[in-house]
Amino acid sequence: MTTPSPTSPNATAGQMPVALVVMSRDVFHAQFDQARLERLSRLADLPDPVFADDLDDPALAGRLAGVEVLLTGWGAPQLDAARLDRMPRLEAMLHCAGTVRGIVTDEFWRRGIRASNVAEANSVPVAEFTLAAIIFAGKKAPFIAADPQARRANDLTVQRYGELTNLGRTIGVVGFSRVGRRVVDLVRQLDDVTCLVSDPYADPDEVRASGAELVELDDLLPRVDVLSLHAPALPSTRNMIGARELAALPDHATLINTARGSLVDTAALEAECATGRINAMLDVTEPEPLPADSVLFSLPNVMITPHLAGSLGSELHRMTDAALDELERYVSDVPLLDEFTSEDLQLSA
Repeated sequence: MTTPSPTSPNATAGQMPVALVVMSRDVFHAQFDQARLERLSRLADLPDPVFADDLDDPALAGRLAGVEVLLTGWGAPQLDAARLDRMPRLEAMLHCAGTVRGIVTDEFWRRGIRASNVAEANSVPVAEFTLAAIIFAGKKAPFIAADPQARRANDLTVQRYGELTNLGRTIGVVGFSRVGRRVVDLVRQLDDVTCLVSDPYADPDEVRASGAELVELDDLLPRVDVLSLHAPALPSTRNMIGARELAALPDHATLINTARGSLVDTAALEAECATGRINAMLDVTEPEPLPADSVLFSLPNVMITPHLAGSLGSELHRMTDAALDELERYVSDVPLLDEFTSEDLQLSA
């Protein structure tokens, strides 16, 4: 494949990779405005249609036969053998979002197709949301706001939530992932903060360089004012925070989960939070959504948001831009910034 300058307006269609955007219709319209479609057209050959949300449509047979690059996103179908057979020239999949667990298959990897995602871009709003949650947790603001007695600023009532402060706090970060690393960096804005990290795969030197301390989970739990989860959803991490771990948290500690609901044993969390001893701020749950009768909905010491932390609204354009940057690297025949392999997925979301 010839690789012209990706920004050259004189590059002919035959010199550029044939690309197709595959994601849900709503996501496509949210991520690709006119400016980004124009940039895409300068980087790739885009026969009609530019976008598809159903790779099984017989009318797409001719279009799929020539596709060399897929730009996928939320709502993209799984790339199984039958669908890949319809795209014999496919060389790369550039995912315009984070996790690809529901898309890639063993057959995808067997065919040697390259893959990249923009999880780094999606980590930005999650880390920002987490920082806000940590600061609010320090003041116990969501819990006091939800408590009819406490919000009347009666000191005797408010004091049951513990000390209301963000000075000198100890923050526990479980998972030195993309988001976890950003959270460690962001919390350094707080005065006299101590950041502890638990991650069996983290490089101790990298954690130390970030200003945090790498410790075992059992050592971390009893020391933290806030426990923030940033581990991937893997069989080994399922219910990693259960009754024993929750009981180890100090009184008035706050659990924040912006990662995956499966990291926490929901029944154990319901039981512990119902005592009022600890607090929780949950952007993800298992199941998601929780049953309407879950006690977590009625507890003032629990704040639940419907998966808001990740990219939404204009933040989606950050992911699109990162994917188009990756496409520009691809057509320029330079290393992709966020390429990953099947082995990488064993330790990531």
